[in-house]
Amino acid sequence: MNAPVLAKLLVVDDHSLFRRGLIALLSQDERFTVVGEAGDSGEALRCAARVAPDLILLDNHLPGARGVDTIASLKEIAPQARVLMLTVSEDEGDLTAALHAGADGYLLKTIDSDALTDSISQCLNGESVVSPEMTTKLVAAFRARGVSGPSAEVIATDDVSAALSPREREILTHIARGASNKLIARDLQIAETTVKIHVQHILRKLGLSSRVQAAVYAAGCGLT
Repeated sequence: MNAPVLAKLLVVDDHSLFRRGLIALLSQDERFTVVGEAGDSGEALRCAARVAPDLILLDNHLPGARGVDTIASLKEIAPQARVLMLTVSEDEGDLTAALHAGADGYLLKTIDSDALTDSISQCLNGESVVSPEMTTKLVAAFRARGVSGPSAEVIATDDVSAALSPREREILTHIARGASNKLIARDLQIAETTVKIHVQHILRKLGLSSRVQAAVYAAGCGLT
């Protein structure tokens, strides 16, 4: 039997202690292999060209060029790579700049280890992942700019009501407020696996690909 193909990760962070700890954590997960590390943007670009990673974990506060300012170059050098921000910055401007530059997700360093590895896996599977704390800010940013959702078409609240069950609408509202599946499960007193199933149904019914899109969509429908 052939050994499973591990996703190749590149870790970019200027704090060597944090970087080494993160690499040690990721190396324990049988889904990943860390193929490179870098402490600044220039080193990250050189390493990405050399190791061809599947996913780049990128800090924002780097010496020289910021992480968000390096995303486009990383995507050019390693077009196959997903770029997932992992940073302490809770600034809305950094979040929107990263997403506009092509980042495939934005996580805070306060995330717990299981959620981090699961988020990496989701990102590798093509999903956009954003920390719940930042989802609320993302929705606020879209609403402030008058953007109604992930597409230009405005969906009326009545249409959403027709498409979703009462429980699904309730969960969609929680998603728009930035709640994680665990928090939703606790608030609604249902199992977390049940929440996950409802979220999958919501995305399928609304033709969306991620809970981030669902949050923005819900904001456009006035469900927040």
